[in-house]
Amino acid sequence: MALFLTIPREGQAVVREKMSRFLAFAIPVTSVEEARDAISLYTNEYHDARHVCWAYMVGADRLTYLSSDNGEPSGTAGKPILGQINSLGLTDVVVIVVRYFGGIKLGTPGLIAAYRQAAREALEDAGTVEGREMTSLSCTFPWQAMNPVMSLVKAYQATDPVAVADKNFDNTCTITLSLPLDLLEEISGRLDAISGTSLAAPGEGQAEH
Repeated sequence: MALFLTIPREGQAVVREKMSRFLAFAIPVTSVEEARDAISLYTNEYHDARHVCWAYMVGADRLTYLSSDNGEPSGTAGKPILGQINSLGLTDVVVIVVRYFGGIKLGTPGLIAAYRQAAREALEDAGTVEGREMTSLSCTFPWQAMNPVMSLVKAYQATDPVAVADKNFDNTCTITLSLPLDLLEEISGRLDAISGTSLAAPGEGQAEH
């Protein structure tokens, strides 16, 4: 089963170090675009801060990630933030840490420790939840096959996160399902066994939490 760990809700934390304040936010996302939107939102909201540093990781394979020091010395902010995402084995998350400078320099070790602590506390505040990697499947069928097709879909909806993402019911009907990747082969086989159905190639989808 294609499972992964993520956060179910936003987490927050405040860390104070030698008069500097670090405001940390851990936010669940399902794509790079969502992560970038969150970064843009917080950067604009905290435009008066000295630094708005961040890191994100998306995808069940945990291979898509990026971090930024946003003007802090190289490796002192984005990398330790990303390190906390990694240490908890999370994905589909962006962590943003806003720093208000207090007038006292922290030095490289101090910065790394502060950003790491802020990120960790925000992630711990958010908690963790198990997610299932999702995909999509389109099925075309004649009107006469409506009842068996929809009955099959409803049977899965009773126990699994299977949803009708799109539908067009005419003489020839089409539905597009959002479903867990681990159920793709099973549901495809059962739909294919219904007379008159035709299945389209699945596409990558979002993650369900």
